[in-house]
Amino acid sequence: MDMKKFFVIVFLLFQILSYAQNDFSYERPPVFSECESVEIELLQKCFDNQVFAHVFNNFKVPEQVTQENYKGDVVVLFEVDKEGDFRVIYVDATYNELKEEAKRVFSDLPKIEPGTYNGKPTYKQYSIAIKIPLVNQAVATKDLSKNEDPTVNKELTVLENAAKKQYDSVNMKLIPFSNREYTSQLNIPLSNSNYAKFDRSINLVGTNSHTASKPYMYEDVAPYYDFQAAIDTLAKDTKTFAGRKLWNERLVRVEGKDYWFTIDPIFDFEVGKDFDADFSSTYNNTRGVSIQGGLGKKFSFYTSFFESQGRFAEYYNQYAISIRGADEAAIIPGRGIAKSFKDNGFDYPVAEAYLSYTPIKFLNVQFGHGKNFIGDGYRSLFISDVSTPHPFLKLNTTFWKIKYTNTWLWLKDVRPQVEVDGAYKQKYMATHFLSWNVSKRLNIGLFESVIWTNSNDRGFDINYLNPIIFFRAIEFETGQGAGNALVGLSGKYKLNDNMNVYGQFILDEFSLSDVSGGEKSWKNKYGYQIGFKYYNAFKVKDLLLQTEYNRVRPYTYSHNTVILNYGNANQSMAHLWGANFSEFVLIGRYHYKRWFGNAKLVVGTKGFDFDEGTDYYSYGGNIYKDYNERPYDNNVTVGQGNKSSTFFANLQAGYLINPATNLKIFTDITFRNFNPEVQTANTMDSNTVWFNIGIRTDLFNWYFDL
Repeated sequence: MDMKKFFVIVFLLFQILSYAQNDFSYERPPVFSECESVEIELLQKCFDNQVFAHVFNNFKVPEQVTQENYKGDVVVLFEVDKEGDFRVIYVDATYNELKEEAKRVFSDLPKIEPGTYNGKPTYKQYSIAIKIPLVNQAVATKDLSKNEDPTVNKELTVLENAAKKQYDSVNMKLIPFSNREYTSQLNIPLSNSNYAKFDRSINLVGTNSHTASKPYMYEDVAPYYDFQAAIDTLAKDTKTFAGRKLWNERLVRVEGKDYWFTIDPIFDFEVGKDFDADFSSTYNNTRGVSIQGGLGKKFSFYTSFFESQGRFAEYYNQYAISIRGADEAAIIPGRGIAKSFKDNGFDYPVAEAYLSYTPIKFLNVQFGHGKNFIGDGYRSLFISDVSTPHPFLKLNTTFWKIKYTNTWLWLKDVRPQVEVDGAYKQKYMATHFLSWNVSKRLNIGLFESVIWTNSNDRGFDINYLNPIIFFRAIEFETGQGAGNALVGLSGKYKLNDNMNVYGQFILDEFSLSDVSGGEKSWKNKYGYQIGFKYYNAFKVKDLLLQTEYNRVRPYTYSHNTVILNYGNANQSMAHLWGANFSEFVLIGRYHYKRWFGNAKLVVGTKGFDFDEGTDYYSYGGNIYKDYNERPYDNNVTVGQGNKSSTFFANLQAGYLINPATNLKIFTDITFRNFNPEVQTANTMDSNTVWFNIGIRTDLFNWYFDL
């Protein structure tokens, strides 16, 4: 069954289940003139009867259908809009003649009084099955009385009669969709371009928001930013069903008193040209589906599946191949394991999902398969979203001026040298992040993490389940080889409503005597970040400028027990570049109504290993190498080894097709110059110009600035 038929059937099913419900505490059905004097509990039945009667009196069964003695149904999905006009959405029938006749009959229905919700006109959607041969499906309403229930069996007790009605009482009583998503426990998809729209609102002086732990939940941002108002501002005035679904709404939207959910297709269709590559074009072909919803006020869920094939710029393809495991064609950074596809292409399926539960006001629990991010910058030195999705359990505790985030992660090392019986090596990670709004302007964050593996068959070490324990102390007790602990400090200061500065400091290992000795010891493994954000820059509304500097010393995030490195699936869990680098980032983001533009500049230096000839030392940039393989202990500097410079620039412009699903059409151009001092198998000169155009559902970040 193809995707189109799947959505039609699912949507049709929901509408059939919603048909002829009699709960008017929220809504009233459309009203024919013949039904104006009918009691309110019989309005829906009267509406049904008028539709069935009109069909029976006006439907002409085509001669071919009659001659062939056809017996079956013509299913009609239709709506009554806010003006009271009937509109056919979909007709399913064996004969095209039956479809056309159904459309004709419904086009002759008169304009009626529209349905209402809370007293306001609203759309109402229904589905009926017209019986062929034709029969009168109307049911008389005059025998139904408010004072007598015709379903009561006088031979049964009251309790037995109630029990016989129990099955019918458990049904889907649908109400008009109210976008509960925007105040729910669902995560806002972690897209930097999307987050830029409300970043200023949650960073105003005096707000008690906590902006470092991402992705945000809608209910966290809703007190500062009105998602519904933003959507309404962008809404296009279209009355057709297809127009609303294309420009304004999710494809399938279902809401009842205690539940809601949506279903949407996911697309990422791109085609481009790398002028430095031998192949003709680049492309990405992603199809998928996302389902999300809520049960009650405390429980939300999300799941998505992506089926993708792609071929990217040559430098990106080479990197994806260089980090692959033994049995894979490549690992697509940030997405996952890939197999070969046609000519120099990759096939890489991805699935993400999570459950979100808020049992009490100050606590949210999430369990799923996805990615997390800690920091206020474009990069993070703590936890970043540059790696492949992975299982996680997260606790967010918010009270007073504090937010405390505990995360437990299940990671993998896919290198052949650490495989066990052909299976990837499992490792685990636990993090604590305490965010404290010290004042209206100042925020301070404390971070710690530890990575361990299944040494001595200890599995998921219960020592690290304690959400308030210090990981460094546990690492000391269990032995250095049993875990790799890091600590960090973050800060943000709001200069005013439009400007703030932020930063991070990460410490992997520290030796006071070596620092004071001034010999630049390898043991001083640390990194830092400092950044600046300028909202409504130069008094231009919705223009965000951001600049950031990151610097990480050699051997940070690495370990002598190589599986205890700070990585997952041959990718860093922190900064994309690993360690032994310095980097300057400049970003501009602007949006006007549905139009948007982004610009990014990255300039940096990184030290690579040579890995050839007689030099197989670790110079501190590859976090997957044993730091004991270093060439020297002192005079260790950032950029040592095969020093390489990177210049990356990207310009992007586009149009937001649907703000509800974040579907965009865009075009961009990338220029990348990579220049190592020594060319090796893994570090080759490249000078790339990459042009790209596409349409995508923007739900996650791509990082092409390697």
